[in-house]
Amino acid sequence: QVQLVESGGGLVQPGGSLRLSCAAPGRIFSIDAMGWYRQAPGKERELVAGITKGGMANYGDSVQGRFTISRDNANKNIVYLQMNSLKPEDTAVYHCNAKNVLTAVGRFREVWGQGTLVTVSS
Repeated sequence: QVQLVESGGGLVQPGGSLRLSCAAPGRIFSIDAMGWYRQAPGKERELVAGITKGGMANYGDSVQGRFTISRDNANKNIVYLQMNSLKPEDTAVYHCNAKNVLTAVGRFREVWGQGTLVTVSS
């Protein structure tokens, strides 16, 4: 199984910024879409942002205009989430997701990371 590796979470004040990174380790031949989901305590997991192999992005309504998702130009198996104008309600565990992952040991329809905690508080 492939597990994505996230980094970049932490504590930030309201109005601040953070950048999350996610990488797919190992011999990865291709990944279709990648994205970020989040889950706050007592709430269901929700889509934050997604990006296709071709670079088309989509965002959840609550983050539109504040967050930007992108894939690394040199290594398309790395995805970033730039989060600006953070609000307390953005506090959650953020999980990276990848769809249709082709590796040296097989194809996986969907893989996840363990998550990174983002806390927005003064």
